Amino acid sequence: MSDAALPSVAEVRAAAEAVKAALDRHLAAVESRNGDEDPAVYAAFNELAAAAEEYDELLYDRYDEVTPFEIPTPEDGVPYTGPAEPTAFSVLIRRDYAVVEPPRLIAQAERVAAHDREAELVHDGGTAGALGVLFGEYEPDEIASRYKEFGLEEGDSTLWIAASEEVAEPGEWLGSPFGHTDPQDVLHRFDVSSVFDEEADDFDDEETDGTGGIGGQATAPGLTPA
Repeated sequence: MSDAALPSVAEVRAAAEAVKAALDRHLAAVESRNGDEDPAVYAAFNELAAAAEEYDELLYDRYDEVTPFEIPTPEDGVPYTGPAEPTAFSVLIRRDYAVVEPPRLIAQAERVAAHDREAELVHDGGTAGALGVLFGEYEPDEIASRYKEFGLEEGDSTLWIAASEEVAEPGEWLGSPFGHTDPQDVLHRFDVSSVFDEEADDFDDEETDGTGGIGGQATAPGLTPA
């Protein structure tokens, strides 16, 4: 990695502070948990895992060092304990993108704003303003299928289908859309990541070498992979 692409010292320190804060939140959630399967503990655990992973990556990129600990992820995942016949469900989607061509992204937003009176592109709003215009004009699925036109690069994505006993009341979860999902209520999960392609390539190489090995896509056990 070139010096220009290295994360800054400030970025590494910020990631370290995020881990410390996540540790505090996790401990607080554990200390005040309501039962053995408190969703707040699961949420704090996932936040801590994400913060630790981010810090570990930045630390390695900047200093070629790693942390001495790892947030464990059981190979068996979280077993489904929700209703056998759910009467309602939620679809939770995360798609990551990198803005690799900011001028292209902004130009696309300017075209939309020029033909749509309701689409307002704030002057000097940069890519943040452009994203607001584009996602106001296009459905997320259309952007996912045309991401290169908008100067974007795909990252990982995941889709969860979470069961529930009843449909939420209007406005009930708007204050925290993703904060009330218990991992044990996830019926199916579909993950897409380039890491699966790398694992498949490694497996092909091992087969060629005659050394054996296992490759494939990792999803939460018991759930249906994409």
